[in-house]
Amino acid sequence: MYVQVNGVRLFFDVEGIEWVPDGERLRRKPTLILLHGGPGFDHATFKPTFSALADTAQVIYLDHRGQGRSGGDDRRHWTLDQWADDVRGFCDALGIEKPVVLGNSFGGMVAQAYAARHPGHAAGIVLSSTAARMDMDRMLAAFERRGGPAIRAAAEDFWRDVRADKMAEFTRVCMPYYTAAMPADGLPGRARCIMKPEVLEHFSGRGREMWAMDFRPHLGRIQVPVLVLAGALDPVTPIEAAEEIVAHLPPALCRYARFDHCGHGTFRDDPAGTMAVLREFLALAAPA
Repeated sequence: MYVQVNGVRLFFDVEGIEWVPDGERLRRKPTLILLHGGPGFDHATFKPTFSALADTAQVIYLDHRGQGRSGGDDRRHWTLDQWADDVRGFCDALGIEKPVVLGNSFGGMVAQAYAARHPGHAAGIVLSSTAARMDMDRMLAAFERRGGPAIRAAAEDFWRDVRADKMAEFTRVCMPYYTAAMPADGLPGRARCIMKPEVLEHFSGRGREMWAMDFRPHLGRIQVPVLVLAGALDPVTPIEAAEEIVAHLPPALCRYARFDHCGHGTFRDDPAGTMAVLREFLALAAPA
């Protein structure tokens, strides 16, 4: 499905109804908006795992501007501010009130920008395998912990000069280390994605926005519940990045779920455990 938002057509998919029969009344389920990683991926890696939450929430999969099936080829608008404003505009266009917004990896960076630019709009925020800022040394040390010096060197070659034409080799060599199971083809579900590595190059290339962002000053001003999901085996947004986020959030609003046996995207390595934590958070954060 498509909706016009801030001048572009955004693609989204939906699982589960919002209003469900509950005896003689209709009960409203929370709306969970999923923001995928990358950038340059699409929502496909969330499926089918997040289908399990359709009995608890109305689950909405959104492809960011310029990615997946969404429109928006103007690179001037491939920014965290624009992607964040698109989340708000998407909700306004569809009449979605008080969603719970989950961002994984790059999607978590968009979720932080959304929380900073539109305070109080969400009922809750889930920051999954993400970072408030990117620290090259911290990331490379995590790659070395996972794969040794050779994998660290391959990761450094890629991340110090991200280019679209290097994506295939990085996927082959380094992405198997993103998750605990280390599948040979990289991230589970990646083969189903519509890949646009030019968006990754634009956002993550040398001197680009990913290396300049720093949401730490904004995290303490968040006024809604936040769940931080992190895997201790994650090499690209290491566990130290999650702990840094937690340290800057208001303690009374922060829930932190650390999965020692998981890598990047805990829902990939431990779907049942991750869904259980999310069900608890949805019950806490969703409006009555």
